[in-house]
Amino acid sequence: MDASRREYCDRLPRRNLIQAGLGGVFGLSLSDLLELQAKSAGREVPSERSVIFVALAGGPTQHETYDPKPDAPGEYRGPFGVTPTTFPGISFSDCLPQQAGMTDRLAILRAVHHESGSHTSGSHFTQTGYYLQNPQTGDNEMPCIGSVIARVRGANRVEMPPFVSIRGPLRYGRAAWLGSSYDPFVISGDPAGDDFEVPNLNLVDGLTLARLGDRRRLLADFDAGRKIYDRQATANALQGFTRQAFETVSTERVRRAFDLQREADPTRQSYGMNSFGQGLLLARRLVERGVPFVSVNSGGWDNHGAKVCGFTLEESLKKRGPRFDQGIASLVKDLYQRGLDRQVLLVCMGEFGRTPKINNEAGRDHWGPLMSVLISGGGLQVGQIIGASDRRGGYPLDRPYRPENVLAMIYRHLGINPEITLADANGRPRYLLEERGLIRELL
Repeated sequence: MDASRREYCDRLPRRNLIQAGLGGVFGLSLSDLLELQAKSAGREVPSERSVIFVALAGGPTQHETYDPKPDAPGEYRGPFGVTPTTFPGISFSDCLPQQAGMTDRLAILRAVHHESGSHTSGSHFTQTGYYLQNPQTGDNEMPCIGSVIARVRGANRVEMPPFVSIRGPLRYGRAAWLGSSYDPFVISGDPAGDDFEVPNLNLVDGLTLARLGDRRRLLADFDAGRKIYDRQATANALQGFTRQAFETVSTERVRRAFDLQREADPTRQSYGMNSFGQGLLLARRLVERGVPFVSVNSGGWDNHGAKVCGFTLEESLKKRGPRFDQGIASLVKDLYQRGLDRQVLLVCMGEFGRTPKINNEAGRDHWGPLMSVLISGGGLQVGQIIGASDRRGGYPLDRPYRPENVLAMIYRHLGINPEITLADANGRPRYLLEERGLIRELL
């Protein structure tokens, strides 16, 4: 089986989504937009703010990343040592030496917790703020945060898409009842490949970038297909102001934004010439150029051990750890050097943590009661460790938070009030988040 289809022990691969969805083209009337903007009012938010969300798919281990337990018994401590950070008495796993050397630019939440140890429910929860009601479904029941941002806020610049997913879609990275026009623009290719290029934007069968030169024909095509979209409940009728969004699709600026060849070779090398590193570099290019929400998949963290995965936790992290360490460290350094540390918020979060005790197959299993989350930039009070776990790394001990609090910080950064309600498929108003508390220490 293809490795890209084996990222989770439940054998449910990320679904192959439509290659692109232009948020903001359909489904938002001017009155809706003004209402949502009014509800989000209350503080001045620069229009260029953006978020890079790194999804640590599979659920990373807290012990072998940001919360090692060097004094715990061996079956809890794990196979790796520790490396000191810039904070006295605080260590990271020695899998992350580069990040350990820049903790003045990081905030690590060591006591994030929730109730699910399921890939499906945990992924849906951390990407939408809601648990799945049907844990067997592969479809979003609630819209993911990127789709909400596309719906409520739109792109920072008219020619750019509002939501881009790099290295494939998030597991639950779709718009649900908001409509498929708020699904992400998905880049499934390998950004490190010699032949990497972003494919044509396929909105509907037969409609590609090559056809966008004739604006009148483009509008006629969409008007003719409007009844089909409405019947599928994926979009409302086109409003006059949304026609401006057609400027998004074929400008030279858009093509340049996605062109990694425009980056200097030393910059590309600093991120690592691998799919994850180059995906992070592409994310930085996109947020610089007006995309408010970019997700980057970092899969393969589901390390149960030899029997289930075919490799041990140690074997996996010896391969994955250096790439993750280098990529994130280079992105953080780049954001600060470019003066983007107030404009861009970086979040690295999986769907749960791993069991405190190593299992009989030299791996760790699913564990909702504790996980670590990395935050950088966003003009926040970084340079701190927030919260603590018990001595074996299984449960929160101090200043616990939940994934919804992380999502609330993302909404805050983009000037979106999570008390906003959007009507679901049944017309029922749904809050963006039901738990909306912020992470106080970051403010």
